Amino acid sequence: MPLFDHIGITVDDLPRAIAQFDPVMQALGCTRQDADNSVAWYLDEEELILFPAREPGTGPHRHGQVGWQHLAFPVGSRTEVDRLHQIATDAGWTAVSGPKLFPRFNDRYYASFVEDDNGIRLEFMHNPPRESAPG
Repeated sequence: MPLFDHIGITVDDLPRAIAQFDPVMQALGCTRQDADNSVAWYLDEEELILFPAREPGTGPHRHGQVGWQHLAFPVGSRTEVDRLHQIATDAGWTAVSGPKLFPRFNDRYYASFVEDDNGIRLEFMHNPPRESAPG
């Protein structure tokens, strides 16, 4: 059973957020489904949904304040981190950090962080298991 069933994110400008999220979510292998006043992307049984703010102009979210910190997407290689980072920045996301190694986590942790116009931060990360010792 997955840890999360779905994640809902409120955005200030839904069409702009869709333009930023769609290339990233498609690159992650998700399928998009539009609905009245929202859009969702699915991968198997997991779902990320964008909703418009009930009170426009109340954003953006500020990283470090109470609320959303970031959402990390694990991927299979450093090359995939680099690819997703480029797709996100091409779609208008702001590069926050990386792609690079983050030795403060461990010597294998390679990641990038991006942020959209709403202050929503995503991480693309590759953290392969430590090699087993011979014997």
